[in-house]
Amino acid sequence: MFKTKCVYTEIEPRKDGLRILATRGRGRGLPKDRFDVWMANLGPSEQLREEFLAGKITWSEFSSRYRRELWEDGTIDRRNKRIKNHGQKFTLRLLQHLASEGTVTLLCHCAEDEPHCHRHLLKALLEGKTL
Repeated sequence: MFKTKCVYTEIEPRKDGLRILATRGRGRGLPKDRFDVWMANLGPSEQLREEFLAGKITWSEFSSRYRRELWEDGTIDRRNKRIKNHGQKFTLRLLQHLASEGTVTLLCHCAEDEPHCHRHLLKALLEGKTL
């Protein structure tokens, strides 16, 4: 099962399960005990995040571009002809497997009640798409 939370919200060890910080930046002064694993590769790029926060792009455009970023091929794909990562495919499959065994909580710095946060997009992708 997947859940989402603000990284500053109260930690509930039994309910939260594995707590994954899914942001490019960890955050100054954020204690490491606020999360179990930091997966910077699951956060939107700095440019995409900045464009959205500055109001240069809509939430719809942000959502579309964030999903594309998750699937972008990296340099590792260009060097391997047989096995291609296709962005975060293997990471996302691992998260799906972990969530089938227990709770995985996706964390971000956005407020708990913020509807326009990439952690909600990531959760929806992980719950609804075969990877």
